[in-house]
Amino acid sequence: MTVALMWEARAVAGRGEDLLDWARAQELPREPLRRETLRAPQDRVLVITWWDAPYDAELPELPEPGGELVTRAVHRWRFESLGAG
Repeated sequence: MTVALMWEARAVAGRGEDLLDWARAQELPREPLRRETLRAPQDRVLVITWWDAPYDAELPELPEPGGELVTRAVHRWRFESLGAG
């Protein structure tokens, strides 16, 4: 089974690039199958990681960034992949 973890944070106004750099620099204790970093308006950063693991497996996640970078707590979601198409 493939599980996707989504991590989304909203930067303090004007700190979007800093948050993006911070997220890209975060190393996980083990490598996912895939990792993708995205950005959106309002200085939001999204990181998705894919894992070959059961849905309820304990998986490494990006931490909370420092309060000086974000306007609220990080949002996190877990999804089960149903395959492409």
